[in-house]
Amino acid sequence: MATEIKKEIELEIAHVLFIDTVGYSKLSLNQQRAAIAELNEIVRGSAQFQKSEAESEVLKLATGDGLALLFPASPLAPVLCASRQPTLAH
Repeated sequence: MATEIKKEIELEIAHVLFIDTVGYSKLSLNQQRAAIAELNEIVRGSAQFQKSEAESEVLKLATGDGLALLFPASPLAPVLCASRQPTLAH
């Protein structure tokens, strides 16, 4: 008889903030790189992101033309992070 291995899967709720670069596909490759670098700089410079990162309470995922930020601890964290981001124009 085969031995059954049961793994406990721990489920967590995460609150997600997606940030997209509008018009990304219309930019040249150099402009795309610059836009992503600027977006990363702005997000990393936000007080909420820095606080969450220091507490290991955020996961940052690149989406190609933007970012997904996952905050497992607080539903307010992505709201605060989003509300502190400027609108960029290139």
